[in-house]
Amino acid sequence: MSHIDIETGRLRETLKELMMLTTQQIRKSQDVVFNFDKELAREVIFYEKHINSLELKIDRDCENILALLNPVAVDLRFILATLKINPSLERIADNAESMVRYVLEMKEPYDSELMRQIKLREMFDIALSMLSDVYTAFTTEDTRIARNVLLKDDLLDEINMVAAHTAEAFIKKNSALTYQSLFVLSNVRKLERVGDQTKNIAEEIIFYLEARVLKHSKPGGI
Repeated sequence: MSHIDIETGRLRETLKELMMLTTQQIRKSQDVVFNFDKELAREVIFYEKHINSLELKIDRDCENILALLNPVAVDLRFILATLKINPSLERIADNAESMVRYVLEMKEPYDSELMRQIKLREMFDIALSMLSDVYTAFTTEDTRIARNVLLKDDLLDEINMVAAHTAEAFIKKNSALTYQSLFVLSNVRKLERVGDQTKNIAEEIIFYLEARVLKHSKPGGI
């Protein structure tokens, strides 16, 4: 096995670790939001530091491979894709941290009817499904699965588009819950961003495996 194969293999394993940790952060944030679990919220915040350190390690490893091993073809595409996937994963984890910090500010759980109407659990489930898909697409090198992620992101966008109107209607009938309604709406926005970042990861996986750039491509061109 060549030196570059060894180094890219190590990098691949570190990136897989970051993917798994990021997914866990979103899954835990869902539990925090729906179970009002402040202890778990603090755990999510604690692990954010580990995710940040992994992000920095991946950046350094990519820089070293580029500088010392002069990768070409698929190896070069892998490094370039990793450099874009890495910050997307860190931003997804940032959104998980933000959502649990909202819970730490609350004195009582979010209203269950509000969360039902705004489809917050559905958004979490879709986001987690997308993260699971990009991990599988990356580990199995299956671009078909990666393309499926792009379609799922449309579902998050659809929920996000009507969320503000849903929250407005709820607040009109439940003015005492205005404060927490704004937090729930912020969670919707965070999850929409998680979807965007996960979609970006899927596009980079396709670039790495097929040498095809999908960024800014028109719908139907995937």
